[in-house]
Amino acid sequence: MATDVLMPRLSDSMEEGTVLKWIVQPGGEVKRGEPLVEIETDKANMTYEADTDGVLIEVLAQEGETLPIGQVIARIGAAGEEIADRRSQIAEPEPAAEEPEPAAEPASEPEPEPAREREPAPAAAGDGNGRVKASPVARRMAREMGVELAALEGSGPGGRIVKADVEAAAKGGVQVQERPAETAAPAPTPQTPHPTPASADGAKGEVRIQELTRLQRTVSRRMAESKATAPEFQLHVEIDMSLAVELRSRLKEVTDPAPSFNDMVVKAAAVALREFPRANGAYRDGQWELYSRVNVGIAVAAQEALVVPTVFDADQKSLGQIARDARELATKVRDGSITPPELSGGTFSVSNLGMYGIESFTAIINPPQAAILAVGALKKKAVVDDSGRVVARDMMGATLICDHRILYGADAAEFLARIRALLEQPLSLAL
Repeated sequence: MATDVLMPRLSDSMEEGTVLKWIVQPGGEVKRGEPLVEIETDKANMTYEADTDGVLIEVLAQEGETLPIGQVIARIGAAGEEIADRRSQIAEPEPAAEEPEPAAEPASEPEPEPAREREPAPAAAGDGNGRVKASPVARRMAREMGVELAALEGSGPGGRIVKADVEAAAKGGVQVQERPAETAAPAPTPQTPHPTPASADGAKGEVRIQELTRLQRTVSRRMAESKATAPEFQLHVEIDMSLAVELRSRLKEVTDPAPSFNDMVVKAAAVALREFPRANGAYRDGQWELYSRVNVGIAVAAQEALVVPTVFDADQKSLGQIARDARELATKVRDGSITPPELSGGTFSVSNLGMYGIESFTAIINPPQAAILAVGALKKKAVVDDSGRVVARDMMGATLICDHRILYGADAAEFLARIRALLEQPLSLAL
């Protein structure tokens, strides 16, 4: 008997997935534990392994198609089941398609009525299973704008309805076909002799719509949640990194690769987090959650999105181990092999834009974490030393952004001061 392959849940926050590539083609042999299909989740692209042996009888979700968790995407069975399975697939839809026909005839005897009911049907973009093919963005916009997806004709791959189709329908371009009687009178279309594809403002030129990836949508949603819910404040300090620069030059002679300055920041933050438990916590539902493990997320830019992989138990790891972990995670993010477990479990985050010459910036808290540390560029600056002399020192700006529901001003100031002290006397970080 054939086994259904369902859209798997590959992360805690995953609600739907997009089939990127079928590794095994229909009719191909499937082995338990071997890659079957590549799926895009809300956090990363994942390879899903088959959980049974057999033959891939049929693929129900084509590449590029988005389906909710639990939806059947393929079937695996024995080679001899292929014909029987396809017959059952063909036999099932036919009665369902024929039943509405007799019901429709007695319901309305006049000829014009059935004709008007059947008119929108060819325009509906379906996937053969009664579900309209549309991107998640298009579905959300259709709900918000009151647009009927079944009445639209998709312009995306395979007739898929995309954001631009919904926008055009909301402006009246497609709904003319849906309700000819209503829109015929108040439709002064001759006033627009040269149609603009997606923009009514000719000064902007032609508009190209670019849909967000699942990862970009997740980042957008979580950042919007952070700004909407967390009452935040910022604290800024200048850190004298002169001794850290000396330490790194010595480490280069004995370690390959040598820890970066960001690795030192991660280590210093991890030590300070152990001493300040609320900075390593979260505010949830009117209470504080304080975590026993110190897991520091490091922001990495990749594929036009921001990904935050996690260095687990950073307070217990050496500076060298943190450096190795950070490089491995960054490589995985950039080549797309990062896994959801490596992107979850963070209790604090560090974001560094110093490599771009940014001296100071305000990052957005990664909810539900209590804070995020934004690190700027390390530069030579003129400062006044204890003896009153003006000297050149290696200075670095750091801004701590806090959720005021769990971190208060004095607590956050002490926490940030501890990070600065550790970086200004960095020998303990290398021990």
